[in-house]
Amino acid sequence: MLIIEYEGTNYSGWQYQENAISVQRIIEEAIQSIEGERIKLIGSGRTDARVHALYQVANFFTNSDIPGYSFKYVLNTKLPGDITIIDSKEVDEDFHSRFSATHKKYKYLVYNGKMPKALYRNFSYHIRKELNLEDMRIASKYLLGTHDFNSFKSSKAVVRSSIRTINAISIEKNKDFVEISIDGDSFLRNMVRIIVGTLVEIGLGKRNRDDIVNILEAKNRKAAGHTAPPQGLFLERVFYD
Repeated sequence: MLIIEYEGTNYSGWQYQENAISVQRIIEEAIQSIEGERIKLIGSGRTDARVHALYQVANFFTNSDIPGYSFKYVLNTKLPGDITIIDSKEVDEDFHSRFSATHKKYKYLVYNGKMPKALYRNFSYHIRKELNLEDMRIASKYLLGTHDFNSFKSSKAVVRSSIRTINAISIEKNKDFVEISIDGDSFLRNMVRIIVGTLVEIGLGKRNRDDIVNILEAKNRKAAGHTAPPQGLFLERVFYD
């Protein structure tokens, strides 16, 4: 099992793509250069282009004699500076990075200052007008629990069910930065970014804080707010019980 941190700015996302550079592809090629064997990384989930991860999890099967705990040291010598293996270890053969996970936590960073910040342009969503955080917090409570989140998924996403459970949402401000954290059992494509975009519209006064109820009931992507840009999103943690 690998625990991976990466900056998504220069990548097409986590998932392997034939005609684009993905994080998965870079790590798989690094492992092949060490072991001479082609392996398939199993990730805990996808992240889109320009989305970051503080704690992505992936596993793979190998015939290598390298101890599990040593893989992080060897792999990091082969990886670019924007991808780091922060831990590695051997796990049982029935471990699956995606299906063994019990819940995940994402955070989204909004820079709520008047002037742009050059150093945060790839790591936050810049909103100049002051956000009403109290309205955003009240609105977010309607999302807690188990709901059909069809209104909060990409219109391109094809899934058997759009029912998901959100365990916790917090919205905290530190100086000019607003951090929105969302913990759930699993997430639909663009779900966190659409939730953030909708909450931002509420914070800007473009929507009423009670509109969330009608958005959920609509089960239609057009009912929700815009999709917040990818660079403010971080996969913060994947949990295994």
